[in-house]
Amino acid sequence: MSKTSPSPKPSPAEMLKLDHQLCFALYSASLAMTKLYKPLLDPLGLTYPQYLAMLVLWEGDGIAVSELGQRLQLDSGTLTPLLKRLQASGWLVRQRDSADERRVLLHLTPAGRALKARAAKVPPHVACAAGCSLEELTAITRRLKQLRDQIQSFSAADAA
Repeated sequence: MSKTSPSPKPSPAEMLKLDHQLCFALYSASLAMTKLYKPLLDPLGLTYPQYLAMLVLWEGDGIAVSELGQRLQLDSGTLTPLLKRLQASGWLVRQRDSADERRVLLHLTPAGRALKARAAKVPPHVACAAGCSLEELTAITRRLKQLRDQIQSFSAADAA
């Protein structure tokens, strides 16, 4: 049996090539994913960010805007116009919480609940386009979440 030697450490110049950048791989994959979703979501009348909001609402109707913002990692300045458009489309209603007027609750309309059945066709198309098994997609998703969490927990002080 032969032992394999460890890969040589890439030079700084090599590490600065675009194709070696994790950030660019993630960025370009995100662009490709958004481009893939557009023709799938257009017939539903949803943009990609609206689709993400609807996914959260289909998981649990009646949540607060703040909870949706946390789940999607969006601030209220981004979320408010998105929710106004979803309400104008007839998918949801926003109501002040009677127990706490500061909170705004989101409730799906019957049309918003019915949209879920039509949206169920989207994930299989994405899986097909990715050319991965369900297990592979689950593993990739899990690893990306771990990467996101690690990056979010990293502080500038950690780099020093």
